[in-house]
Amino acid sequence: MNAIKIFDFNLESDLANWKVVNDAVMGGISKSKFYLNPDGIGTYEGTVSLENNGGFCAVKYTFEPLILKSNTHFCIRLKGDGKQYQFRVKTNRTDSHSYVFPFQTTTDWQTIEIPITELYPAFRGQKLNQPNYDGSNLEEITFLIGNKKEETFRLLIDSIEVK
Repeated sequence: MNAIKIFDFNLESDLANWKVVNDAVMGGISKSKFYLNPDGIGTYEGTVSLENNGGFCAVKYTFEPLILKSNTHFCIRLKGDGKQYQFRVKTNRTDSHSYVFPFQTTTDWQTIEIPITELYPAFRGQKLNQPNYDGSNLEEITFLIGNKKEETFRLLIDSIEVK
């Protein structure tokens, strides 16, 4: 089985295809930013606000389509802040729905392993009555925080791969 590196952060990483999408798309005022810290680690931080029907911050990465044939899980090396986040994927970047997997962070470096078949379809927070993700195509990944409360957050991301 071949591991596929989706992104490996370092001081030379190009973040051009990483885009922050906050709840401002629906009138909210949450704020976040994504950048490389001095150690070359992807750093996602901000403040989630519930004002104006808001409540989420997300950063997404789009890339050329990948087909995950024999791969069974995503492996993400990260360091969180003890909060819950969602890892999301899209088979096509133009799809309205995503496939979602919530995960809990600790305040230490950890490797989150996400079974491909456990990513469930959802649209605007609602689970859809469709099959789970099958790995047939992958064009976008997203990290999202939206715990229905006002909070600051910080997520460090070192590497993302599929095994």
